Amino acid sequence: MAVKFARLTRPDIRKLRSGEKITEYGITAECLENGDIRYTVNIMVDGQRIHRVIGKESENTTRSQAEDFIEKARSEARAGRLNLPSGRKLQLTFKRAAKTYLEMLDEADGKDQDSNKAHLRLHLVPYFGGMRLDRISKFTIKKYQKHCRDKGLAEATINRTLATYRRMARRLVEWRVTSIVLPMVKLEVEDNQRKRIISAEEETHLLEAALHDSNSYIWLFIRMGLATGLRHTELLTARFDGFDAKTRRLRVKAKGGKWREQPLTRGIVDLLERERKMAADQDGWIFPTSRTKSGHYVSLGKPFARCVKRAGMNPDVVVPHVMRHTAITRLSESKADIKTIQEFSGHETVAMVLRYAHSQKDAVNRALDKMESGTVVEHPSARKLKDS
Repeated sequence: MAVKFARLTRPDIRKLRSGEKITEYGITAECLENGDIRYTVNIMVDGQRIHRVIGKESENTTRSQAEDFIEKARSEARAGRLNLPSGRKLQLTFKRAAKTYLEMLDEADGKDQDSNKAHLRLHLVPYFGGMRLDRISKFTIKKYQKHCRDKGLAEATINRTLATYRRMARRLVEWRVTSIVLPMVKLEVEDNQRKRIISAEEETHLLEAALHDSNSYIWLFIRMGLATGLRHTELLTARFDGFDAKTRRLRVKAKGGKWREQPLTRGIVDLLERERKMAADQDGWIFPTSRTKSGHYVSLGKPFARCVKRAGMNPDVVVPHVMRHTAITRLSESKADIKTIQEFSGHETVAMVLRYAHSQKDAVNRALDKMESGTVVEHPSARKLKDS
């Protein structure tokens, strides 16, 4: 049934003066300074706003053409709905898709849930928000990368968020939530060499600050972090029933959901034996708390930042993961071989280990010095180049 206009009639459009306009049913007729009439459309279709300039009367544009544009947009939307899964009336927006993904990931007990939630909440959903999945293009992703760089995010952080985006896109198709295959772009090369480590003097100040902090577990967290190289989450999800003093191993759930046995120093073994004797549950969490559903701490970032600041360091630079860099670097400086470092760090590839092995440059230099020993010849003072 054709729409009946009450305000946007031809006689009323003819009466418009310069600067005046009439809007009805999403169509606007505006009188320009030269007396020409411009028609624009501003409507919502399937949760998306469409704003278009249709044209001017001087270009033979009429109200009917604006009506035709609206009908075409709605017809295309109706046609698009035919391909939607049963029960869905609108195309999935990124925000809704992200919510569904996290709900299903939780049901499936998927890996890296905390990082997925953080990437989506802090970066991806605020940017893509109500954007329809079928409207996301490679150009959209490029704009997202630029947006993140303009905010000062590191290339590594941008890549991690895009990895979450890619994982979500793949899973939504696998789980038949949508048939839309989201586009992906090439990730920028990162500077993966780990540079910031904690010196022995800084460690002393940090542990001293931890002893005076209000959190009773932060000293143990820092002490273990600097001696084991375990990641933040690996430390907090460790349990006493996974600790074996005889073999000097601590069973932890590593990145990716896999279990592994972390080698321990004798000092950490003695420390954990004392902590176990004092614990209310000697087979339970090493970092227990009644404040979380899981029964253990899920983050000690805030107390760690307090201690870092009290120790005279920058909490924006010295984050918990720096303890991992420090531990692995110290082991590499002890002239341990790469395979030993790999077993200690838990990395799946040697290439990942080399990112942390700061002392390898010095080791290469020493090897070159040894190779050159006794073979150095002074540079001739008068050396002539031959013409090629």
